[in-house]
Amino acid sequence: MNKYNNKDIEKKWQDIWITKKCFEANIDNSKEKYFITIPFPYLNGNLHAGHVRTFTIGDVIARYKRMMGFNVLFPMAFHVTGTPIVGLAEQIKKRNSLVLNVYTKYHNINEDALLSLNTPEKIVDYFKTEAENDMKSIGYSIDWRHKFTTTSPEFKKFVEWQYNILFEKGVLVKGSHPVKWCPNDNNPVEDHDILSGENATIIEYIIIKFRFKDIIFPCVTLRPETIYGVTNLWVNVNIDYYKVTLQEDEIIESWIVSSQCLEKLKYTNFKIIEINKINITNYIGINIKNPCNDYSIPILPCTFIDSNVGTGVVMSVPAHSPNDYLAINDLKEIINNNKLLRIEYNKLNKNLINNIIPIEVINHKKNELYIKEIISHFNLKKQNDINIKDATKTIYKKEYNDGYLLPITGKYQNNKVCDIKDQIIEDFISQGIAVKYYELSEDVICRCGSSCLVNIVKDQWFLNYSNKYWKEKVKECLSKMTIIPNDLKNEFFNKIDWIKDKACARKKGLGTKLPVDKNWIIESLGDSTIYMAYYIISIFVNKKKISINQLTKNFFDYIFLNKGNPDIISLEINIDKSLLLDIKKNFDYWYPVDLRSSGKDLIPNHLLFYLFHHVIIFDKKYWPLSIAVNGFVSLEGKKMSKSKGPLLTLKSMINNYGADVTRFYILSNSEQTQDLNWKKDEIESVKKQIEKMYNFILNEINKNNIFNNNQSIYIWLESRLQKYINEAKISLEKLKTRNAIQNIYYLLKNDIKWYYQRGGTNSLKNIFNIWLKLLYPFIPHICEELWLKIGNTSYLYNEQYPIVNNDKINIDIELIENFIFDITKDIEEIIKITSLKKINSIFIITSQKWKYDILSIIEENIQNNNNDNLLLKEIMKNENIKQNGNNVKKYYIKIMNYLKSLEYNQKISYIKCIKNEVDLLKKEIKYFEKIFDCNVYIINSINMNNYFDKDEKENILLKLQRSEPGKPAIYII
Repeated sequence: MNKYNNKDIEKKWQDIWITKKCFEANIDNSKEKYFITIPFPYLNGNLHAGHVRTFTIGDVIARYKRMMGFNVLFPMAFHVTGTPIVGLAEQIKKRNSLVLNVYTKYHNINEDALLSLNTPEKIVDYFKTEAENDMKSIGYSIDWRHKFTTTSPEFKKFVEWQYNILFEKGVLVKGSHPVKWCPNDNNPVEDHDILSGENATIIEYIIIKFRFKDIIFPCVTLRPETIYGVTNLWVNVNIDYYKVTLQEDEIIESWIVSSQCLEKLKYTNFKIIEINKINITNYIGINIKNPCNDYSIPILPCTFIDSNVGTGVVMSVPAHSPNDYLAINDLKEIINNNKLLRIEYNKLNKNLINNIIPIEVINHKKNELYIKEIISHFNLKKQNDINIKDATKTIYKKEYNDGYLLPITGKYQNNKVCDIKDQIIEDFISQGIAVKYYELSEDVICRCGSSCLVNIVKDQWFLNYSNKYWKEKVKECLSKMTIIPNDLKNEFFNKIDWIKDKACARKKGLGTKLPVDKNWIIESLGDSTIYMAYYIISIFVNKKKISINQLTKNFFDYIFLNKGNPDIISLEINIDKSLLLDIKKNFDYWYPVDLRSSGKDLIPNHLLFYLFHHVIIFDKKYWPLSIAVNGFVSLEGKKMSKSKGPLLTLKSMINNYGADVTRFYILSNSEQTQDLNWKKDEIESVKKQIEKMYNFILNEINKNNIFNNNQSIYIWLESRLQKYINEAKISLEKLKTRNAIQNIYYLLKNDIKWYYQRGGTNSLKNIFNIWLKLLYPFIPHICEELWLKIGNTSYLYNEQYPIVNNDKINIDIELIENFIFDITKDIEEIIKITSLKKINSIFIITSQKWKYDILSIIEENIQNNNNDNLLLKEIMKNENIKQNGNNVKKYYIKIMNYLKSLEYNQKISYIKCIKNEVDLLKKEIKYFEKIFDCNVYIINSINMNNYFDKDEKENILLKLQRSEPGKPAIYII
């Protein structure tokens, strides 16, 4: 048996690809270009399984497109800006035991080597080399001539040019702005800076000011329109409260807030003058004023308030909030049943509590409260119920999108909530009864270990993503784009609507200084928005054809924006005009990006910024054409983390399983947008399958079988192959790698097995050649090796992807073989279920004659193109058929429903096949007898008396009646 040595084979082909410069893409006007990019990796650790999934999908598409005749550019670079690398260097220098343990255990770095990485520059150099080597070791078809890091001086020039344009366009602005903030580092944080909470967003709330004398009880809400339905305020007697005196501009107020809120207020526009701890129970039962209508409402106790969210004071709107509705009911139960477990409840007026009823603000056109329907649907019983959040989201979404305000809201009545909400907020703020307030959507932990919060940073630079004109341009771009899968397109549109202004600069970390204010450094996501355009420049920079001094504004304007005169610019920056024109020619040839493939976690940030920056800077002809999105990877059901573990690195994947096995597993395990769970036992199974395939093909090809063009089972195999070719192309265009592999590996492998089981003797070299071409984008090393070993002299990377040969499609033979296959599997299943140790005879019981007669009438009707509506009447004219009563109609409906799914030729072929099943089965008796090592008989209503005695006949007759053409019954003794 041939030995499959994956390490030798993979190294051999990786060296060949590099030596022959197989993936170096240059301008070729004879080919259509295809520019594919994937996110460059952040270099604060080794590449891991999450990278492998996104990068491998990209590589499959790059290889596939090359085989389809495209001139493919697939470049790569390295992202290193921001604070994580700086923070990592500091932790290594401090010999932080947790960090050292993670990087030695999960990143597999020798401790001595790790301790030497004590500066950001050393970390970048180390992981840059590791990442490139790792990507080469898995066989990515990358054109490495374009590589760069985001701290290279030349790339910084490009980023400076970009931000000068954003400033000129008026979308880079300065002012007070809410940002995610680490109070320990005293710096903004972005996704790369945090340990957990990567998906957290900044939520803009409204604080409504409820007054009691000179004290304000501030209530945070996302639904200020419901203030007209407030029945009371809630406080939580289990948390600490403070009276804090605040000043904003000339206004001084005293607020009652929780201790956690107090800490957050320190990072707002408010100046804190005085802080005093209070006993919140002193305020329970007092009446305060609703600021929108001066109604008196009480302050009541509850337990559902989360001290980490909001101010610790909540306005109660039981008609529109499940929590409030249930809390009111809980309180009534406590009061009425004398369950006064706490002394503060004694202050409550029993009649007041019992008289609290929900006040509807939003119309649902129903007699009953909509809140009751929600409570019932989610089976909610008490406040703090586990399903409260889902119920709340449901009612909020329904009322925001479909609700209309009732007359109780005064001048806002009859307006749709989603249309009038912004106006209500604006009015409340101008009246002084409300202010904006910001919080994170979930807990965020900085890499330093501190909890993050929202800080209102003054004189902060931010990108004005809320600009309506800018958003409309992005929507215009998106409407013309292909999003894979298409059902995510609405999510992109929704994210465009919701995106707010975003801080884009910080005071600490690696990166490019903001050109309009050198005191700031552009944050890490801000410099990775249009870097795809720099790929075209980088190859000239790397070849030393252009120097950093020549990367001027006029140079970039000419290359990217078609501005300026090349004669003047070439003289101005001292560059040969021919080189300048060549760079411009390259950009115009390769741009725009044909496909950007990325993980789904980047939709609300990186991918969205990618669109925003392209549409504001470039002409429409350079706008992105398509985006593909894939799911996450977990490790044995656990979320991976570069900084905490667990982690499965690319290096360990290759060392343990090899490149092709890793690629095959990660591409076949789940479909593109589904999350993938890496399991050791599953990939071990894949490893054995790949080894078996390698040995199987070599063993079969060495048999030197004689080729017979007329062998029907070979014709069947070729016909089936055409279907798999078509399915693979359709799947790859949609990035459905799992479906593609299912067809071109598993199903085709089963067909080859069936081919041999049915006595196929032809050489399968032609089949194997096509098979290897189909599999090449997925497992390129083994395919290249087998391609040569079975006698080819070319290289697979130069081969054309298989195309469907319609002349080789034979529906009739496929139907016959499928018929025999199904019967074989039915017999095997019966043997398995009955656990028969010894089989004497198998009886294949075909259908009654009247069912075949029905098929003949249907066939004639189809051939004459007659109306189906009259067909059943025509069938019932046949006396032999008619005497079978209701069974006729049942069978007729069943067969007609199946035929509806077939094309004309398929219908005729199918009927012809199952009409002639008796003759087909008689021809295959020797096959069945050989496979099952027993006697096989074909039974019908005429010959059944020859084989069965009186006791058996009743059972056989029942099977005969249930049998249908194409689905004979099986009886085994």
